[in-house]
Amino acid sequence: MENSRYPKFTFTWIGGLVLLAGLMIGTMSVSFFSTIWKIAFRENLQLRDWFFMLTNAAGFVTAIAFFDFIIVRPTTKKKLNFSFSPTNFYTYLLIFPMMIGMMFIAEFITAQIPTTGPFFGKYYEFFSELMNQITYDPVLMIIMTVIMAPIFEEIIFRGIIQKGLMNKGVAPWKAIIYASIIFGLVHGNPWQFVGAVLLGCVLGLVYYKTKSLLLPMLLHGFNNLCSSLLITYTKNESFSEAFKVSEWIILAVGIVLFSLFCYLFTTKYKVHYSEI
Repeated sequence: MENSRYPKFTFTWIGGLVLLAGLMIGTMSVSFFSTIWKIAFRENLQLRDWFFMLTNAAGFVTAIAFFDFIIVRPTTKKKLNFSFSPTNFYTYLLIFPMMIGMMFIAEFITAQIPTTGPFFGKYYEFFSELMNQITYDPVLMIIMTVIMAPIFEEIIFRGIIQKGLMNKGVAPWKAIIYASIIFGLVHGNPWQFVGAVLLGCVLGLVYYKTKSLLLPMLLHGFNNLCSSLLITYTKNESFSEAFKVSEWIILAVGIVLFSLFCYLFTTKYKVHYSEI
């Protein structure tokens, strides 16, 4: 690994602060630009549909750049770089059914979280209004959730946080769980937390086994695409309602799919390449 073109950086709380600072500075810079634009041209860019997308992109790009120039390059003398290698077709036949199983299980668990009551009711109403702003334009939603989010989030949570923890000596399964919990927490609501943590565990496992960020990105995009299609065509992010079956059937199918293909992937599958 000493001769690898990939830097062996570590992730600590300092790296977390650097990522957070980059995210804040990136988003604040876009907001400052919109304020100057409003004063100069009397046009409020924040009312444009694409402005939220631009703000997210700026935050992610700045966060990654900050981590690269402040943490990675000074400590490793190499620039931040990851493997995006494809793999054999057999791998895809294992990881996508495994992902579907996880999605079914996550839906059942999420459905048990209350959406009414003195606390959850108001919180869920606020969350729903926020999601409506994102899903108002289907094209914008696809770009943000299926393309941008998988790329940026996998670089940060799997490529930087999970890999950095493993480089620091944290056991792989712990690094996967830690990165997944952080991934869930940043979503900022209990209804997405469960799905994000389970999603993160699957993505982290695939990244650990294959050493390639391409596969987690594809799986992440597939997960978000399914959610976007459900919201667009059924107005509810629910497989059970879309298929007109019980939530318990969705859970049972999810457990079978996930267990079978996770076993095949982790026990029978052999990684055909490594990060060199």
